[in-house]
Amino acid sequence: MLAFWGQVPEKISIVVPCFNEEAVLPILIERIMAAAPAWGADYEIICVDDGSRDRTWPLLLVQCQRDPRWRALSFARNFGHQTAVSAGLHFATGEAVVVIDADLQDPPEAVTLLLAQWRAGFEVVFARRKKRQDPLLKRILAWGFYRLLQKMTPLPMAQDAGDFCLLDRKVVAVIRALPERSRYLRGLRTWCGFRQTAVEFDRGERAAGVPQYTFKKSFKLAMDGLFSFSAAPLRLATYLGLWVSGFAFLGVVFTLAQKLFASEFAKIGLAPGAGFPTIVISVLFLGGVQLICLGILGEYIGRIYEEVKGRPLWILRDSAGIVPPPE
Repeated sequence: MLAFWGQVPEKISIVVPCFNEEAVLPILIERIMAAAPAWGADYEIICVDDGSRDRTWPLLLVQCQRDPRWRALSFARNFGHQTAVSAGLHFATGEAVVVIDADLQDPPEAVTLLLAQWRAGFEVVFARRKKRQDPLLKRILAWGFYRLLQKMTPLPMAQDAGDFCLLDRKVVAVIRALPERSRYLRGLRTWCGFRQTAVEFDRGERAAGVPQYTFKKSFKLAMDGLFSFSAAPLRLATYLGLWVSGFAFLGVVFTLAQKLFASEFAKIGLAPGAGFPTIVISVLFLGGVQLICLGILGEYIGRIYEEVKGRPLWILRDSAGIVPPPE
């Protein structure tokens, strides 16, 4: 886009985390190149290879050599989707940065919708899914998680919104300065504040290849979201203790009444027994509650342990076309 009357042309950065995306990369490149002219701005595409074991990195190198607007990073091993996005944000140089997955479930054609809201003055524009093509169980779990997270955190967490979003350079600077390791970027962009809005789109099926985001990875991401932005699980341990104490007190009252009025209870079939089943049930119940509380404490302590080690978020094995990020 040409600059008029001394105006500096806009530059858009597109961050694409990739993990074993050999099958979908040619389609991704074609779709992005076809959609880019509608953006009305200069652009760069930053692909982050998160330790892929297929030909993802060689294909990215070929595209970077073919078009200098394409840049790429290669991790020394798999560090995770959120870390790959963080690395892309770290090296992005555009006035606006769009995060989009490589599987094309988030369509590059929808980037124009995000840019329109950014140019209207919003600094965070996230894409909200109207429909999604995932299995029924995954849709139900995702629906429940977003609403649970909204209830458990003081922040206005966006519902049904993934990582597909646009961030103004001011927001990216704030996120880059955050030192935490267990990163839930959907929460971080909300925590930053600024003017935020949503655009709706239909989420399609994966264009090619097999899904790389397994249930285990989705569950870990959900736990990162809950434990990084809410102390509610710690309060849950307190509530469980109060509930168990309340039930135990009622049990004591009931047992005492059985002893004092044994004949009356016997008439209704509740005569006092030996008490062995009651003891076993009580021990198992209390043991389960204690293990839940210890698990919750362990989640928070484990995150503290990861933070204090101070290791880098990622290690680069190679790069193509990347310049040092602006200060």
